[in-house]
Amino acid sequence: MYKDQDLTIRPIVENDMKRLWELIYKEEQPEWKKWDAPYYPHKAMPYESFIQTKRDWIGDDSYWVIEVAGVVRGIITYYWEHKPSKWLEIGIVLHEAGSWGKGIGTRALKLWIGHLFESMPLVRVGLTTWSGNERMIRVGEKLGMQMEARIRKVRYYDGQYYDSIRMGVLREEWEALQL
Repeated sequence: MYKDQDLTIRPIVENDMKRLWELIYKEEQPEWKKWDAPYYPHKAMPYESFIQTKRDWIGDDSYWVIEVAGVVRGIITYYWEHKPSKWLEIGIVLHEAGSWGKGIGTRALKLWIGHLFESMPLVRVGLTTWSGNERMIRVGEKLGMQMEARIRKVRYYDGQYYDSIRMGVLREEWEALQL
């Protein structure tokens, strides 16, 4: 568990499951999906089906919740692009529009990146987004991430092509920023 004032990131526990379902799978077309890889389909899921997947969520090191003032507001994740070379990518979703634009994502990702560098022998932490999500790109920049790749016009959404954006921060860059 890591804290920054009223914000906490922590592993998922069983009591989080109902709230996670409400945030992620209750609606067929949630507002957050317009920003989180909207070019991939999203399907609503009945709670009874979601709760059957709890073993995939509870205690998984790669999925944690973001709490603000004791209320779960989103999730923070990592996944291996290529585990043998320790190429790890991170992600974040704040599921309610009322949580956007308040610095919550920046604070949560700062804690998450710090945790990942502390707990794993990583050389780099990466973040991949799309050019339509300008807020996510700004968060990466605030955290000291460098634009490493712009793959042009490979994400098609709502009748328009967007670029895939890859950003990253090296351990030594992160440590220098923390001084």
